Amino acid sequence: MPIPTIEFQPGTPKVQQIVEALNQAITQGRLNPGARLPSAREMALSWGVSKFTLIEALDRLRGQGRITSSQGLGYFVAARAAAAERASALDLLPQDLTSVLRRSLTGAIGAMRPGSGHLPESWLEPSAMRTHLRQLSRSPGLRLTGYGDPAGYLPLRLALQQKLLGQGLDVAVEQIITTANTVQALDMLLRLRVRPGDTVLLDMPCYFNFHANLALHGARVVTLERTPQGLDLQALEQLFEQHRPSLYLTTGLLHNPTGHSFSPAQAYGLLELAKRHDCHIIEDDLYGDWHPDPPPRLAALAGIEHVTYLSGFSKTLSANLRVSYVVTSAQAAANLTHLKLMCGGITSEMFEQVVCSMLTDGTYHKHRKRVMQGLLASGARVASWLQGLGFTLNAPYTGGLYIWATLPAARDAATLAQEALARDLVLAPGILFGFDPALRHCMRFNVAHTDKPEVMAALAALLD
Repeated sequence: MPIPTIEFQPGTPKVQQIVEALNQAITQGRLNPGARLPSAREMALSWGVSKFTLIEALDRLRGQGRITSSQGLGYFVAARAAAAERASALDLLPQDLTSVLRRSLTGAIGAMRPGSGHLPESWLEPSAMRTHLRQLSRSPGLRLTGYGDPAGYLPLRLALQQKLLGQGLDVAVEQIITTANTVQALDMLLRLRVRPGDTVLLDMPCYFNFHANLALHGARVVTLERTPQGLDLQALEQLFEQHRPSLYLTTGLLHNPTGHSFSPAQAYGLLELAKRHDCHIIEDDLYGDWHPDPPPRLAALAGIEHVTYLSGFSKTLSANLRVSYVVTSAQAAANLTHLKLMCGGITSEMFEQVVCSMLTDGTYHKHRKRVMQGLLASGARVASWLQGLGFTLNAPYTGGLYIWATLPAARDAATLAQEALARDLVLAPGILFGFDPALRHCMRFNVAHTDKPEVMAALAALLD
């Protein structure tokens, strides 16, 4: 069996070049499935490398499923390599427009992503995170081989306790439980609080995962419109009386997708009605740290017996540094910790130590302030530009990541988003955030991703 000739290039490890050469030969059919390779000694002599280098390359190929080995018989091209390649190219996920757009918003698809739910990497602190990771790797306090504390890394929970105190929420450290991400936290909270058939209240529009998660728990969902003025408290009272929801899942500050925040008066009215009708509130506060002048959180106003507080750092630090936390009553915190143990939800202490370090040395505070100011500047430009294109802003931009707007001439946002995908432009039409027909003409814009000349030019061309 002839093997490919390799002209080794300086600057790239020989092991890597051998792996790439054999991979290419297998992919192109020059090495057929099931074919036996020459002996390790022959290949090492042919390429002028040590047997150690060659064996390392072959081990990598075996780990990739490209070759197999048999004691005393040698190495063979994997018989199923071609089939595995075909299988990996299949996309078995739903292909309807809504599903494709949701994956595009959270994945790496699309060079231009004004509909994205995250900050661009250039806005974040990757160098600071790498510095903290390097420092942590040399720290004797890093435990690589054992489980972390079921409730979460204690120094981080103490740091969060101080952060919450600055937000007006005074809780014991035992009432703060970390989770791997906010979706996991919400899922566990719903396991503890919702039974099939229970009625749960959502905003309309709202984050699309809320509907999907509640469907998995068999909940009956009712919605109430979230307007630029907040909630219609009279309509809310009628809804409470008619449907008796046991839980309301909402966002007090910088609501996704509208960007709206409850004023203190609106929050007090909401909390009074919820308490009177025995409806517990889960407050999702992923974006509150971007608010330039935040009103009180619902949990700070009502206390955690009536409001469970949920937040994290996936939006503010990194989508890949998914450290979140729940603040709840002492008994609920104990139940949540037990559930973490039962469902394998113990969190990564390494990531929690990184976040703890950034909170306690001031890095996070400086980063938060810088991004908040950047969002205000970008938001003002994007708001003005969208209005110039004929969009109607559903509320004046006052900060945060999102602008919620109505398309000019009542154009269909889903159709526009479908056309945009062909141009590597990922948009977030209103159909992603609820089922009301009025949402078909709305769109959510991420001001950080939209505030780029190439994005603005592409969207203007799409509208034309």
